[in-house]
Amino acid sequence: MKTTTTTTTTTTRATGAAAQQPEWSDPEALEEVRRELRSRPPLVTEEECATLAESLERVARGEAFVLQGGDCAERFREANAEETGRKVDQLHSLSGRLRAGSGAGVVAIGRMAGQYGKPRSESWESAPGGGVIPTYRGDAVNGPAAEPGARFADPTRLLRAYDCAGRVLAAVRASWEGREAAERVHVSHEALLLDYEYPLARDGATGRYASSAHSVWIGDRTRSVDGPHVAFASSVANPVGVKIGPSIGPAEAVHLSTLLNPGAIPGHLTFIVRMGSARIRRLLPELVGEVARRGTPVVWVCDPMHGNTMRMGTGVKTRPMEAILEETTAFVRILRSLREHPGGLHLEMTPQDVTECVSAPRPFSAPPPLSRYRTACDPRLNAEQACEVVERFAGML
Repeated sequence: MKTTTTTTTTTTRATGAAAQQPEWSDPEALEEVRRELRSRPPLVTEEECATLAESLERVARGEAFVLQGGDCAERFREANAEETGRKVDQLHSLSGRLRAGSGAGVVAIGRMAGQYGKPRSESWESAPGGGVIPTYRGDAVNGPAAEPGARFADPTRLLRAYDCAGRVLAAVRASWEGREAAERVHVSHEALLLDYEYPLARDGATGRYASSAHSVWIGDRTRSVDGPHVAFASSVANPVGVKIGPSIGPAEAVHLSTLLNPGAIPGHLTFIVRMGSARIRRLLPELVGEVARRGTPVVWVCDPMHGNTMRMGTGVKTRPMEAILEETTAFVRILRSLREHPGGLHLEMTPQDVTECVSAPRPFSAPPPLSRYRTACDPRLNAEQACEVVERFAGML
């Protein structure tokens, strides 16, 4: 990584408990898995991470935009060249649309090769036959089948996650052939499972880095300033992100920026805004203003997905396209009004022909049953819907 990055990277001391961690079924097996992960080769290289960092510097200078997207929760069964190729092709296609619409460069980052763990609002859910079972927390933890045998937290799944990430990365790297470094797709995921992330941290030529992905982010549920997730993100030289939801205040946002980007390095830290269309106009302007005045540099990116989730009567989650487009529009207008760069989009999307996000004009009401609902966790944009969001963003520029 760049010397300027690593010489200013500091480690935040974690005093709080780690949130959103599984209750692993076998502590001894977990320790064996951690030892095995420490012994394995890095999934990504220090040089690859540095290439992404250079591209994100261009975003910080207002010369490019980020397009970060992919599955809500990756599945082990899709860790193959064909499925990965379709996802990479979707990112390239959308990047081309954004590039054409904005007249600027685009940094494509996939939610892939590691998005195998998921934070959840509840630890338990109702079982189809009665009683309760543990919540599905991603393929790196347990299985999605609604039965007790699939839902116990198995630490050996962390090794499968590593193997699957390696296969996905091989396909991603194959897509780099013939492309300039600035046009390549890089990979990212939420650094949620600390029993996976810490063993895969490596010492590079210029400092410590996360070898699990080119970039990692901290979720809205785990961004406590004194928590171990922020401590991990502050200890590595990779570009890092933080999901910024409606519960954060300006002082906390400023504090996070100084913890995670103490060297004020352009492009090192991304704030991924997920306020929801009903709150963004009220909450975001003060956050942006305070961080600009008192914090360190951040790239502002819009996640118009997570703050616009609603449940149907059956309990199935969906997201109204109208709300997604509203938040995208508001994000760009707010950043422009404050003379800050609207740095890009962070989307949960798939090239599959799914019906998971829906058209539901205000007042939002429950849509009819969704015929092609395939996500393992949260609803994703299909190819046509993802194009619509990217074109709305580009059109605002």
